Amino acid sequence: MTPDEIAEHLARLRDAGEQLKRRPIGEVLDVLGAVLDGWRDPNSNWRRDLEERLPAATGFTAPLIREGLRRALGAWTGDALRELAICELGPFDALDAASDRRVSGFDTTAVLLAGSIPMPSLLALIAPLAVRSPVLAKPASRDLLTPRLVARSIAETDAELGRCIRVASFPASREDCTRALLEADCICATGSDATIAAVQSQVKPPRRLVLDGHRLSIATVVPPESAERRIDLAERLAVDIALWDQLGCLSPIAVFAVDPEPSHAAELAEAIAVALANAEKDWPRGSIDANTAHMIAQQRAEAELRRAAGRAVAVHVSDSTAWTVIVEDGPELRPAPLHRFIRVLPVADPESLLDAIRPLGPHLAAVAIEGFGEETPGLASALAELGASRICAPGSLQSPALDWRHGGRGVLAPLARYTDVEVPA
Repeated sequence: MTPDEIAEHLARLRDAGEQLKRRPIGEVLDVLGAVLDGWRDPNSNWRRDLEERLPAATGFTAPLIREGLRRALGAWTGDALRELAICELGPFDALDAASDRRVSGFDTTAVLLAGSIPMPSLLALIAPLAVRSPVLAKPASRDLLTPRLVARSIAETDAELGRCIRVASFPASREDCTRALLEADCICATGSDATIAAVQSQVKPPRRLVLDGHRLSIATVVPPESAERRIDLAERLAVDIALWDQLGCLSPIAVFAVDPEPSHAAELAEAIAVALANAEKDWPRGSIDANTAHMIAQQRAEAELRRAAGRAVAVHVSDSTAWTVIVEDGPELRPAPLHRFIRVLPVADPESLLDAIRPLGPHLAAVAIEGFGEETPGLASALAELGASRICAPGSLQSPALDWRHGGRGVLAPLARYTDVEVPA
């Protein structure tokens, strides 16, 4: 794709947006709600197409994709989208320019996608349309498929709304194409901190910028005393670790085991290892490149060396690189190769826990917590102060609600313009 073609896309989207602005917001949300309900249906053509073609596009295995979509999309309903719009934007008369506080979308919104997990792309493309802003999407290099299927699903549901979304694919090295894309009126970008900084440096005022840089998640638990409860917790943690091969911002990079007795962390790690072995049978891990395989092997070997040197380190691994559980002898953060590689870090008490995870604060997305009893509200408040925008139970990290305020802000509100009308009609 060339810069001229991107400019043509934006021009056509502005034309389509004029008609979109005249449509009642409730009608637009009905269409987008029907799209979401279609994606939730495992038997819909869009969902089946995604499940069949995404393994080749991303390297995820088919069973993993099916399970990940089932869990993630379960609560993403049309009704949930309407509730989200009312909660963040106010009554529909504000969106239909019939109130003293009017809400409108931008003439065009460019969405720069990242990663290989389909749900963030689905929501990122629907959200601007929900405020009646046409969308030009740049797919992530690791998932060229999802944005095109989302655009197709919208067009097949409503042809007019389908004309308000276009996809522009080009290599990240094409800076001229990026500059053309950034001529949109609102820019939403997701990616590494370096990617976000590069976008910021190129955008000219007064365009709206909605940016999401590097994010990560963790779990922090008090290891249960009973074997039955420990196994249950381990199985739920394994779900969070295994889904999407630990590549999303909601995948925990470490499990902090808060207990003055370090052996309890070791027992929990053994249970997680068993659970990950079982998960591998149900949802096999996807393919990895040689560099990732080397990193996993290197981190395993380093842990073995620490164990051989007499440190209280334990290593549980699969025969291949499919999964790894390492019990460390303290809360020190070490490299996380991901792809179902998890460290269990013993911490003596909640206060030491907060000290250990404080360096993660600027990048913290979600924290799964369990077992803290009466201390739970206080811990949740402290985690929120550190920067966590979602606190949930283990086993539900990968199933955020549609209205999760990623990065601590709204889903729709950052994409909208507000006007307060203070003169009588």
